[in-house]
Amino acid sequence: MSSPIKIFSGTASRYLAEKIADFFGSSLGNLEVLTFSDGEMQVFYEESIRGANLFLVQSTFAPSENLMELLLMIDAAKRASANQIVVVIPYYGYARQDRKHKSRVSIGAKLIADLLTAAGADRIMTMDLHAGQIQGFFNIPLDHLDASAVFVPYLKNLKLENLCIASPDIGGSARARMYATYLNGSLAIIDKHREKPNEVASMRVIGDVKGMNVVLVDDLADTAGTLCKAADVLLEQGALSVRAIVTHPVLSGPAHERIDASQLEELVVTDTIPIPAEKKSKKIKVLTIAPLLAKAFRKIHNFESISSLFIID
Repeated sequence: MSSPIKIFSGTASRYLAEKIADFFGSSLGNLEVLTFSDGEMQVFYEESIRGANLFLVQSTFAPSENLMELLLMIDAAKRASANQIVVVIPYYGYARQDRKHKSRVSIGAKLIADLLTAAGADRIMTMDLHAGQIQGFFNIPLDHLDASAVFVPYLKNLKLENLCIASPDIGGSARARMYATYLNGSLAIIDKHREKPNEVASMRVIGDVKGMNVVLVDDLADTAGTLCKAADVLLEQGALSVRAIVTHPVLSGPAHERIDASQLEELVVTDTIPIPAEKKSKKIKVLTIAPLLAKAFRKIHNFESISSLFIID
């Protein structure tokens, strides 16, 4: 007899987990997170999970309590004799700290991987990591989902002529090339130089964008300075229009104000991170990844390959 599937959510990602459970054809399990007066948390499963295959959904965006809550969820599940603990992290926080780019600096992405494994995770599922090599930080299975399965159909429906896919930096060139291949578009890359985090010093366009409808592709947008400045540079080089697709809408600090004031036609994101109601913008369109995750849950439970989820006609 196969183990039952149960889906639980942390506080930060309940909005997404409810949609996943609905597409999966079930409801969320009952989980209580107690917060003491000093801020300390305690996780309690309000139903038996003995022998069950659990999918624990929680993105690890700020504040850091979201990560701590997830670790406690994993620990409680392990101690309650769950059969398998699949930790679903749509947005993997600290992913930008994937290497030592200078002396005496932490590698946060590796530390998070170690913490998740030590807590008792059996498998990790995430989406569009900032750096693909983070998959190698884990000694347990990791399923790396691709948001192209959501974005490509949307872009095809726009039926843009003279399409050009652009990467806002050299590091994202492989991702942009993949989209250009799917959509039969040309490719451009923006050479970006930073003097300090969240501040772009200079940009130059590699490739011809004159007369093109350009789509910027990136894994995340934080303060949105790069995207907005890239839009300006591309239009100066003769682009007809510029829009952006970004998997993770971190959108901190002045991001929303910058997007509203920018020359971007639109910013299309997924719901790996929630956008507060008071920050909603006419320029920001949110596509849900819930159906994709629900399909991945079923394939993992049935020991089927998930690669078919990324084959786009």
